Amino acid sequence: MQNIDKQAKSRVVAGFGERLNTAAAAKKALVEKWRANKVDTTDPVYLEKQAALQVAAAARAERDAQRKAEKEAAKLQAIADRKAEKEAAAAQIIAAEVARETARIEAIAAEAALEEQRKAARDARYAARKARGK
Repeated sequence: MQNIDKQAKSRVVAGFGERLNTAAAAKKALVEKWRANKVDTTDPVYLEKQAALQVAAAARAERDAQRKAEKEAAKLQAIADRKAEKEAAAAQIIAAEVARETARIEAIAAEAALEEQRKAARDARYAARKARGK
């Protein structure tokens, strides 16, 4: 209980001016810390690091561009393969249709030839009957 009372008293004792001074000192400490960590852009070590970073960034960009180009080439190849497959399927369908049509025409021609043979046989029987009847 006594510990809580001490904290309460210390808050009450600190006046407005003291709080302003504490805040100003904290801001000043932050500014000093920032100035101490500020980078010197003319430092050769800093310039060397920056050059290395730029080289790494350029290499990364080149790898990304190459990866993108390979991906695009693979995509175009896949499209070309699909197109070739579709064309081959269409050609196969056309060839099958032509074969069916050819088979149909040959069947019609065979049927016509058979009908011609039947007619010739019928005509021969008719001629023979007519010759017997005379």
